[in-house]
Amino acid sequence: MRRALRHPGVVGRHQEHASGLAADLRAAVAGDVDFSVTARALTTMDASNYRRVPVGTVAPRDADDVVAVLEVCRAHGTPVVARGGGTSIGGQATGTGVVLDLTRHMGGLVSLDPEGRTAVVRPGLVLDRLRDAARPHGLTFGPDPSTHSRCTLGGMIGNNACGAHSVAWGTTADNVRSLDVVTYRGARLTLGRDGQGAPPGLRELVDRRLALLRTGYPAGLPRRISGYALDALLPERGVDVVRSFCGSEGTLGVVTEATVRLVPLPADPVLVVLGYPDESAAAEAAAGLLVYGPLTVEGMAADLVPGGARGLPRGGAWLFVEMDGEGAARGLVRAADALDSALVRDPAGQRALWRIREDAAGTATRTPDGGEAWPGWEDCAVPPARLGAYLREFRALLAEFGLRGTPYGHFGDGCVHVRIDFDLWTRKGVRDFRRFSEAVADLVVAHGGSLSGEHGDGQARAELLPRMYGEELVGLFGEVKDVWDPDGGLNPGMLVRPKPLDEGLRFTGLPVVGVGRAAARCVGVAKCRVEGPSSGPGVMCPSYRVTGEEKHSTRGRARLLHEMALGEVITDGWRSEEVREALDLCLSCKGCRSDCPVGVDMAAYKAEFLDRHYAGPAGVLRRPRSHWTMGRLPRWLDLFGRALNPAMGLSFAARLAGVTPERAMPRVADRTLVSWFGARSSRRQAVLTLWPDTFTNHLAPEVGRAAVRVLEAAGLGVALPQGRVCCGLTYVSTGQLGAARRVMRRTLDVLERAGEEAGPLVVLEPSCAATLRTDLPELLPDDPRAAGVAASVRTFAEALETLAPEWEPPRLDRRVAGQTHCHQHAVLGDAADRRLRQRAGLTGELSGGCCGLAGNFGFEPAHYEVSLACAEDQLLPSLRAAPQDTAVLADGFSCRTQIGHVTNARARHLAELLAEGLDVGAGS
Repeated sequence: MRRALRHPGVVGRHQEHASGLAADLRAAVAGDVDFSVTARALTTMDASNYRRVPVGTVAPRDADDVVAVLEVCRAHGTPVVARGGGTSIGGQATGTGVVLDLTRHMGGLVSLDPEGRTAVVRPGLVLDRLRDAARPHGLTFGPDPSTHSRCTLGGMIGNNACGAHSVAWGTTADNVRSLDVVTYRGARLTLGRDGQGAPPGLRELVDRRLALLRTGYPAGLPRRISGYALDALLPERGVDVVRSFCGSEGTLGVVTEATVRLVPLPADPVLVVLGYPDESAAAEAAAGLLVYGPLTVEGMAADLVPGGARGLPRGGAWLFVEMDGEGAARGLVRAADALDSALVRDPAGQRALWRIREDAAGTATRTPDGGEAWPGWEDCAVPPARLGAYLREFRALLAEFGLRGTPYGHFGDGCVHVRIDFDLWTRKGVRDFRRFSEAVADLVVAHGGSLSGEHGDGQARAELLPRMYGEELVGLFGEVKDVWDPDGGLNPGMLVRPKPLDEGLRFTGLPVVGVGRAAARCVGVAKCRVEGPSSGPGVMCPSYRVTGEEKHSTRGRARLLHEMALGEVITDGWRSEEVREALDLCLSCKGCRSDCPVGVDMAAYKAEFLDRHYAGPAGVLRRPRSHWTMGRLPRWLDLFGRALNPAMGLSFAARLAGVTPERAMPRVADRTLVSWFGARSSRRQAVLTLWPDTFTNHLAPEVGRAAVRVLEAAGLGVALPQGRVCCGLTYVSTGQLGAARRVMRRTLDVLERAGEEAGPLVVLEPSCAATLRTDLPELLPDDPRAAGVAASVRTFAEALETLAPEWEPPRLDRRVAGQTHCHQHAVLGDAADRRLRQRAGLTGELSGGCCGLAGNFGFEPAHYEVSLACAEDQLLPSLRAAPQDTAVLADGFSCRTQIGHVTNARARHLAELLAEGLDVGAGS
């Protein structure tokens, strides 16, 4: 007999039967069944404050698999939660039973009909893939949440997602034509209008409660996402079953296919930015702009623009309004009564301004002093005409509770996003979180609003729905849930009969310091889960883009570290093989340090984990050989120099050193940079110290010689440190932090002897510059010399720009392609390099991403294939597309080495190109 799950006390007993459940699922489905520690740990959280531990995961291959999974789970009395990108804010993408991963095999675009302006999609399809397919036909899918590069259509349907263009194109519910769904009891239904697909008893239930449905929902509210949309089932609204299903958060059925509406792209998009004195003035103006047919009306205030409002019109708050056509845009400006305005038609200019608005969303996750801000009241909505008054009272409520948050959002729809610096670590803080949640719910309701205006209720807001709808209508929600899912097996605890909003917080039991606190920094927005080659200069997360596996994303690794710190799912702490395996493909590219909205620094977390994982006598013996060889490369090169060359060419020696024989090891130069520099004479007074990093000194001294030539041509005297120095990079990246600190302290001693006359420290190797600028002060926080050295670091281009601003580089007038080093992107920035290249007449863009070699990573046998695949993400395609006479530019030694291994090109440092230009100029 099948066990019912309708009553909460029954749910949860499934964990006793995990092994039998897993076996039955493997026998029944063609997809992937994974009940491992890693799979469970990766799905305990979404992008919310909540955590629920599943018993296992299944990645079904098709609708038949979904039916089979539900049949097995129903027989075992196990609940099921469907999951897409896992970016839900309310906790609705987590579950205690079986998690259905619909992204792995059910992410296809079935068909696209340009004439009918529809597409048939599977639930795991990422929104941007649908938009990419529709764009050549001049079409798009209207709803566009900020997670468009990784959220799925199934998740959007589950949450009734919206986005910036909803003032023009509506919510997801407005853009879904039909849905194929499977109920927990295995019924396959196709949902549409006129009652199509309604489960038995639904229409009869609605017919008995028509008066309640006609009076129980707030009016004039375009962003009403909370609760079930049962008013769509009214006769006068066409008994629209598909619309009533959207936003049900996986509690009624599992979507297996959807037919969605496509809309025409604007023919001539023009961005208007309107400046207002303050946030309230901008909010009050937003509703009045709707009559002019805008495509977007987005708002934000000055507290979301760090460093001032450069590039924006005058004001303390702004509306970003997109119009179709310059005439319409100018008409809007005349009618807006704004303090100031900017009208931008140029696509590049539009992207730059939109980036300010998009960066604001990332800024909101942190307070101005760097503190942590969390979701929970992330997206309330009120009627647009009430937004100004609501925001004033909301800001006052924050002040009353001693909380901070920076609202922004979809002002044209009355929807406000805000993350708040709740203290979710202490009992008092959690009590205050509940009190504030209740108070702000009452405030939203007082303004005729919805507790959720975009992301759904989940666990964060469902408990408070009676304040918005009343007990009678919320009771009807429960009755409807029971018609669809009488066993209560689909996503129990969401929307109806919810758990308390302060229960199951992901911070409970987590250490407030160390790796637990660091891992909790990841809020799960999953920007690291971008499919395929990323666009633009972004780096994060190269191994995920190669493997497509969650455990190889920054978020996945953070989740595993989080679970390791909690000790419930991952129980062996720093010895965890699950965490080690996930971190094994982390290239320590540092991309997450800059590209992650909350600045997760997985390279630093990996270094600490490896240091602790291999601690002690037993750990030392388990360390990979490459850690002792390439991880301590500076030491071996200082000791043996070019005497290593014979061994480095032998395949058995490579294997002995833990290095793949498929790569040729770099050849040690006959003469080091330090030796060459010491033998030359210069009468010029030194104004800077050139850093002789290991790679430049021993393996590529020609780069150092070229840099000296250029710096001196610019009128700058150059010195080298008087003693052996090393930034410690290779020790850090292999998790030998004790050795790294010793090396760094010896280096500080050498630099201290040079005194103030050493001047700025010019570092040619980007990875070494990044280590000195960030890892050095972080690993030696109590040594004031570390912060001083970090502040003195300059890249080659920065040194020329700041120390020789009047110098004109040689005009090279040629095209370049190549790689911006990932550490330069993440830590140093390349603005000075771009300006220097422009002044030298070097045209063309360098690719983003990571070259894939990443120091020792690409030389290790288990990483070789991944290393090459990372290069195929952006670097190698850009080189193939470059004209034949293009100069290949890469300042990083790893980047140049990778290019040399997989192409016939010789990549050079910018200093080498400029030095060659000096030679040409001297001979002309």
